[in-house]
Amino acid sequence: MNVITTPIRDLLIFEPKVWKDNRGYFYESFSQRTFEQAGINLSFVQDNQSVSQKGTLRGLHAQANPFAQGKLVRVIQGSVLDVAVDIRKNSATYGQHFTIELSGENHRQLWVPPGFLHGFLTLEDDTIFTYKVTNYYDKASEIGVIWNDPTLNIDWAAHLDPSEFLLSEKDVVLGDFASFNSPF
Repeated sequence: MNVITTPIRDLLIFEPKVWKDNRGYFYESFSQRTFEQAGINLSFVQDNQSVSQKGTLRGLHAQANPFAQGKLVRVIQGSVLDVAVDIRKNSATYGQHFTIELSGENHRQLWVPPGFLHGFLTLEDDTIFTYKVTNYYDKASEIGVIWNDPTLNIDWAAHLDPSEFLLSEKDVVLGDFASFNSPF
């Protein structure tokens, strides 16, 4: 598995070696050894999966300590624009974001460590998105920022018209980044 660094420290792309033949394909989707070699010594406690229609935007979310989560995210079927925002106060890249297209075709995965907001926009119908997490969900620990925050300036519209976006009631009322007080 190839480990690719991003412009934001600790945010990593994992690109598996895929073996294809006339029967289909095979790849190793996770290796604890690869994670440890990349300097990540955390355990996963739960796997989550969602199915979403084209235009579904989920995010930008995180959980505060002591329930902060690291996430290894990937797409099994379809594609997403995946977004991670650094909210570590002492980080040189605080408030900066990274985007990547994850798909069932490219098999790439993004490691989103604790201290990042995370969200994604589905680019195809019936997109299956899965992620491994390092801590359990805790509703009282939820934090977030509105998806279209002008300070963050995430270019969601480069992929789909925002009038097509499907958002939860919770995501529509999240606050802006200027008012956000990061717990990290």
